[in-house]
Amino acid sequence: MTARLSSIGDELERAARGDLRSRRVRRRRIIGGAAALAVLLPGGALAANLLSTEDVARSMPAGTRFLVGTTPTCEVVRDGVEYTCTIKGDFKSEIDGSLKGTVEPTVDASKHVNGGCRSESADGRTWTCYVGEEAVRQKIVGPDFLGEYAPSPGVG
Repeated sequence: MTARLSSIGDELERAARGDLRSRRVRRRRIIGGAAALAVLLPGGALAANLLSTEDVARSMPAGTRFLVGTTPTCEVVRDGVEYTCTIKGDFKSEIDGSLKGTVEPTVDASKHVNGGCRSESADGRTWTCYVGEEAVRQKIVGPDFLGEYAPSPGVG
């Protein structure tokens, strides 16, 4: 009877070990999939949120304090990816001298960094703005900053 119980115990232990192993693999796959989605979705989701030129224009002062009170207008270069924007209204930048080449983040209506813009002119009136991952590729915002919560416009 002892040998039979020992054999049953060994079989039960092997079955339990196999079951636990498959659960770990399943859990790892779920965690891996969730991590992949967390990396892939923000750029696409952010780009999908900015479908109109008005959304892009509103995102500029929402991300950059010295543009608060201005009226940006934007035109599509590549829909959902790249826009040319001009700034109307008075502003005073924290930067002395030329603004050409200056980069600033943009922030969507949910107060998350959704891209960024680069000044194309010394007076800061003309900008090229990029949405989502393209802003990272253009080295305007870092990959860890894209999608971050930004409750108020940035300074400097």
